[in-house]
Amino acid sequence: MPVKSEIRFAPGRSRDIVCLGRLAVDLYAQQVGARLEDVSSFAKYLGGSSANIAFGCARLGLRSAMLARVGNDHMGRFLTETLEREGCDVSHVRIDRERLTALVLLGIEDRDTFPLVFYRENCADMAVDESDFDEAFIASAKALLITGTHFSTDQVNRTSRRALEYARRNQVRTVLDIDYRPVLWGLTGKADGETRFIANEGVTAHLQRILPLIDLVIGTEEEFRIAGGKDQLIDALRMVRAVTGATLVVKRGPLGCSIIEGAVPASIGEAPVHGGVEVEVLNVLGAGDAFASGFLSGWLRDEPLDACARAANASGALVVSRHGCAPAMPTPAELDYFLGEAKKDPARMRRPDRDATLARLHRVSPARRQWNEVLGFAFDHRNQFFELAQQTGADEARIAALKGLFVDAVAQTEQELGLAGRIGVLIDDRYGQDALNAATGRGWWVGRPVELPGSLPLVFDHGRSVGSTLIEWPREHVAKCLVQYHPDHPHELRLEQEAQIRALYDAVQTSGHELLLEVIVPKNGPPVASDTAYRALKRLYNLGIYPEWWKLEPMSAAQWHAIDALIAERDPACRGVVLLGLSAGVEQLCDGFRAAAASATCRGFTVGRTIFHEPSRAWLAGEIDDKELIARVRRTFETLIGAWRTARGETAARVTQEQAA
Repeated sequence: MPVKSEIRFAPGRSRDIVCLGRLAVDLYAQQVGARLEDVSSFAKYLGGSSANIAFGCARLGLRSAMLARVGNDHMGRFLTETLEREGCDVSHVRIDRERLTALVLLGIEDRDTFPLVFYRENCADMAVDESDFDEAFIASAKALLITGTHFSTDQVNRTSRRALEYARRNQVRTVLDIDYRPVLWGLTGKADGETRFIANEGVTAHLQRILPLIDLVIGTEEEFRIAGGKDQLIDALRMVRAVTGATLVVKRGPLGCSIIEGAVPASIGEAPVHGGVEVEVLNVLGAGDAFASGFLSGWLRDEPLDACARAANASGALVVSRHGCAPAMPTPAELDYFLGEAKKDPARMRRPDRDATLARLHRVSPARRQWNEVLGFAFDHRNQFFELAQQTGADEARIAALKGLFVDAVAQTEQELGLAGRIGVLIDDRYGQDALNAATGRGWWVGRPVELPGSLPLVFDHGRSVGSTLIEWPREHVAKCLVQYHPDHPHELRLEQEAQIRALYDAVQTSGHELLLEVIVPKNGPPVASDTAYRALKRLYNLGIYPEWWKLEPMSAAQWHAIDALIAERDPACRGVVLLGLSAGVEQLCDGFRAAAASATCRGFTVGRTIFHEPSRAWLAGEIDDKELIARVRRTFETLIGAWRTARGETAARVTQEQAA
């Protein structure tokens, strides 16, 4: 039997793992239970076995890097941006200008049927070449992972072998995820991506020439049968062991996995079984990639193999209960919670998709863009602009052009003051659809209202089914809902309000949009006290509603302190609070800024009428031109930005002085 290398990793490596292999777009059928022929819509995700593993490793805190190619196309950019956002190194994802990015269509027909069609004819990731990387890149990692598909043609076989050569020469541990797809070896019809096993002596011989170069092999029972070339698993494992001393990790579905380090036992039943958590299966596609990510997250930290298996099994269990693969990958927080709860109550965790805490962790614990400051111009007002048009005798159609000019003003402010990554806007789609389109994709914080203006109880602008509205929105848009809410409203009114908020909250959980709740306590209802806003937020938290953002009226420093404490206690993952302006004057807003400056949760402001009212009236009346409108809007907006930053700076300086004293 070949001698197995010790599982030790060379010190001083800047990367934990380099993943070489498939990098593609997955289009997952959204209609579960339908034939692929009958599916009407798809969700777009990052896909490809190696890419999923690189993504999953990054999500679990490893320094992963992807080695592949994408086309010079929109889907290629989507893939690299998705990996990069997750923290994966994409410096060696090359742009192939001759080929398109690979694509896969996947369906979930029933518990046992998962049709998929690979569109990989001369695709970019199968053209990855030795010239795309050098020895230093491979040597920078603790480990190199390659999946079986990237030995299936002369081109990728040559490239993968060169990477293995560099790895063996530089103490880089090597990992093979067998990832056997007969269709990608040309053994089935081109549309038959679902078939997972066809015995083939040529594939077996090919894999056995690679196995001596590998330190860790991961595969299903069927994949080890193709690697060993035997019908019985235990016989196949003996054939694999005859050519490699690698650690063998056999994925065994709901049983968990078996890990074989030395001699292969007489039967698979004699190999230690590392049990998993049994869950109800929605989608098996991608579960193996999640398993590998979980295993590697422990293995590359030199943890005991039982700990590696525990993380692997839990990762796979969570992904089979969710739609998609890469976006379904768990974070460390999810794994800790899932394993802890499954130990206490295994029956409850058979449906992890129904656990509200786990769903919340999956939403808030992955890496996401941070907004430490939001400097926002709100012009999502609808009634106010209609009234301005009526007052000035302007054609209502001009409001859309006016809002487009506001986007130009904000862009100029961003450029002039160097505020990239800090700019926010609130824009409606009744008069501002063109402005929304112009604002989207700039890296701005973009909020978009769902409420019918002035409604009490809350009514949604486009009908009761708010989820149907969100389907059409870009994911980057934040669903903003203004609700006139008092915790002491009459019982029936309060319940109606809360039911509507709950419907919206559930809708954004499904759609993936963030939620901004703008809570205004009505002054013509029950008495308003200093703690009314605090009690309103507390009531909504008690109902299990956790918006990413709150939008609140200016308050005293003491009230801000109470709000900060409430958010820290109930929702540490909350993105923060932004200040609303109503129609307050600049000086009054500046006073509010100073009171909020010491808040730990207030991120800035989204002010509207204070900025737009006077110049909009003048423009609609024909008293000023576009240039003057933009100048006036910018003047007030930039005055508020300066006042906010001054207040923050003064507070920071005071805190520093107090700490020094």
